[in-house]
Amino acid sequence: MCGIAGIQAPTAVPDTDTLLRMMTALSHRGPDGSGYYRDETVALGHTRLAIIDPALGVQPMCGEREDVWVTFNGEIFNYVELRAQLLDRGHDFRTHSDTEVIVHAWEEWGPGCFERFNGQWALAIWDRRTSELVLCRDRLGVRPLYHASVGDRLLFASEVKALFADPQVERAFDPVGLDQVLTFWSTVAPRTVFAGVSQVLPGTYVVCRDGVVGEPRTYWAPSFPVRGGGTSSGLDDNAAALRERLIHATKLRFERSDFPVGAYLSGGIDSAVTAGIIREFTDADLHTFSLRFAETEYDEGQHQATMARRLGTTHSDVVVSHRDIGEVFPEVVRHAETPLLRTAPAPMFLLSRLVRESGYKVVVTGEGSDEVLAGYDIFREAKVREFWARDPGSPQRARAIELLYPWLGRNPNQAPAFARGFFGRNLDAADPALSHRPRWDSTSALKAMLAPDWSGAAPDAAVGLVEQMPAAAAGWDGLSRAQWLEMTTLLPGYILASQGDRMLMGNSVEGRFPFLDAGVLELAGQLPARQKMLGLDEKHLLKRAFRDLLPPEIVARPKQPYRAPDASGFVGADAPDWVAEVTSPEAVEAAGLFKPGVVHSLLEKARRSRGRALSHTDSMRLAAVLSAQLLHDQFLGHGRARVLARPPHPTTAFDRADPQRRTAWR
Repeated sequence: MCGIAGIQAPTAVPDTDTLLRMMTALSHRGPDGSGYYRDETVALGHTRLAIIDPALGVQPMCGEREDVWVTFNGEIFNYVELRAQLLDRGHDFRTHSDTEVIVHAWEEWGPGCFERFNGQWALAIWDRRTSELVLCRDRLGVRPLYHASVGDRLLFASEVKALFADPQVERAFDPVGLDQVLTFWSTVAPRTVFAGVSQVLPGTYVVCRDGVVGEPRTYWAPSFPVRGGGTSSGLDDNAAALRERLIHATKLRFERSDFPVGAYLSGGIDSAVTAGIIREFTDADLHTFSLRFAETEYDEGQHQATMARRLGTTHSDVVVSHRDIGEVFPEVVRHAETPLLRTAPAPMFLLSRLVRESGYKVVVTGEGSDEVLAGYDIFREAKVREFWARDPGSPQRARAIELLYPWLGRNPNQAPAFARGFFGRNLDAADPALSHRPRWDSTSALKAMLAPDWSGAAPDAAVGLVEQMPAAAAGWDGLSRAQWLEMTTLLPGYILASQGDRMLMGNSVEGRFPFLDAGVLELAGQLPARQKMLGLDEKHLLKRAFRDLLPPEIVARPKQPYRAPDASGFVGADAPDWVAEVTSPEAVEAAGLFKPGVVHSLLEKARRSRGRALSHTDSMRLAAVLSAQLLHDQFLGHGRARVLARPPHPTTAFDRADPQRRTAWR
């Protein structure tokens, strides 16, 4: 993993000082070295986290003719196989890195190379032969890539803070992006929460000419069979196929590294499967890492210990308290670069710190399984709501709601009338977003806090998203439509970003995700919905495929989604000083996002309850206010200067515009 940045300036030589400031803002993503390439119109920067071919894999990198250059963040896991194909086609290699494979793959196949890559990436290719700058992002958006225009200059980078290293880039919140966060929990690409800053859509690339970004070109998108369709294979055959592909995907991510690779162990099925594969199908020692909580309501330590004993791993964990979350939250928001409606990213940041302090910089994790194989409770909700919507007046069908959330202390069984009222809203069987309406409606209640200038300043986010659904979605079943919505919103925008890449790379750690392997995605997209969720048994096929690796108590336990203490870390005797600073009347007025009176009342309510008796909605309100206020302070207010520091001299440079700065790229 690395940080990438660059400038395309068609009418002037790109400014080196600006590029180096951008690289400095990304130093946490690449502490092992840095380099840049510059010519008369383009500059490419790179900060390196060395994992494959540490001696020769420096970037930016070119081919032997020095007319195709790449700066690359990520891993192409099938680079060994692609390298062999390219050698057969006459290409010469100077390294054993996956980066050089990208260069020659572009030379050989052009944009068709992206379909061949199996990995996770954000990259920029500068092709001097055609004067085209190509920006590309992996299938599901594991790695981030942003861009902004200033006059006729185009800037791109792995993180927004690197764009803000140029003082001419606009600094303001975007009402549409903010509305999306307060509906979906995240923005939806190409939007961000910052005006004038866009992100490359997952599964696409854009061609930039003379500083102008072209329309996105799709090389991959989620697809599903028509209702009742899918592969004709039976449960056992598809379970065997899933097992084969997931074993291959996990081994690929564990073995292709020049440094030791660890694994997360959450206590759930997903990480148990990936860690179990590593232990069973490789000869390497395995170090597992777990996140625990001081509050027993959130802690899964018992299940983590069960799996660690079963696997015989070297095991480490970090125990996180509500106070820890409050103290680290400003740093978490600075890395996330978006308002957060939950504190859950904070413990993940502390977990990746443990990994780094233990001497590891690569971990395999179980993210993506819930979206790809239908593991979320929202999918169970969708199935129940779709069943109920066929006969909305049926009291028998309404009782199906009581089957949801058995793990929750305040579950539907305890308040059936409330549950029926909540889940029974908008029961339109023809609605393509039937599955997500309760979540979106509940989250949208947060918009009532917005100041008058922001309230109603953007079109309805849900309407816009539904309009973006592919035409083929009309023939999908409800589960498939729900999966598409989740893969478009929460997965790239929150799970893989705020809880994933940003919290990992904040401590210079690379995460690898076998469930998002290209082969696994291909198979999962062909599976019948009834096999992914059998009745209301989520991820049924995964459990069937790996029941020999999983202890019965792990398979049989009710699903417990990852949660963390929310409000309690921000109020009471342990409240950190920054809370009062960013929520003072002056700070709230300066940001202009929220009604000061509403913020004051919310804080008083949280303090009276010491943060422990707030409703789910009020907890989201508090997290949203605090994170948005922090974001304003760090990026738009007086804290903005921290990203403008002058960097040290880069390790390597290849400067066509100033030969005196040129050093060998190797």
